[in-house]
Amino acid sequence: MQRDLKLLLELQEIDEQLAELESSKVYLPDMIDNLEREVSGCKQEVEDLEQGLVSLERERKRLELEIDVNQEELARSRKRMREIKTNKEYDALTAQISHVKEKISENEEALIQVLEQQEVTGEQLKEVQEKCGGMEKSHLSQLVGLRKELDSIEDKIKSRQTQRQNVASHVSRRVMSVYERVRRGKRGAAVVMIKKRSCGGCFKQVPPQRIQEMKKGDRIYACDNCGRILVWSEEEQ
Repeated sequence: MQRDLKLLLELQEIDEQLAELESSKVYLPDMIDNLEREVSGCKQEVEDLEQGLVSLERERKRLELEIDVNQEELARSRKRMREIKTNKEYDALTAQISHVKEKISENEEALIQVLEQQEVTGEQLKEVQEKCGGMEKSHLSQLVGLRKELDSIEDKIKSRQTQRQNVASHVSRRVMSVYERVRRGKRGAAVVMIKKRSCGGCFKQVPPQRIQEMKKGDRIYACDNCGRILVWSEEEQ
């Protein structure tokens, strides 16, 4: 029976490893997705800023062209001012000149704002590119490792399952049945060591008489409180 208990401890260790591997199959893809989203989000931020600079440059050229056109129109109007002969023509041309000047002033003010925004956006782009460069390098390195780990999980699971079958084949059917039942019920450690004369699972004190019986090693004993399979170690002597 002591041999069965030792095998159960070995089996339990394999089951814990299998549980961790199964858990990894779930959380590793999530980690990979999160890292990929961060890299993608940073790239999108760079693209948005670059597109913003393109739009600002387009607007700058449009404003400069419009200012040039208005300046030429203003020069022509001033030239015509020397040629007018009536007050009505004078008043009309004066109003036109005033309107063109307002347009020039508005466009020049808008141009200043565009130039300032170009400078701000350019600085933002440099900062984001630097941040993204470091992030991408770090994340890509992590992604390589995580993908490699994820790819190897199935092989590890198959290997542990083979080990489990090998160990389980040396455990009596009755003991194996008890182990599987307790493991399903506890969703964790089914076999625990006695520590300081207490159950290693729920920490309830084990009666001295029960400990004496366990030392004989002729049967399996379970904790009266939590139902876990108890293992006595000579270190507890």
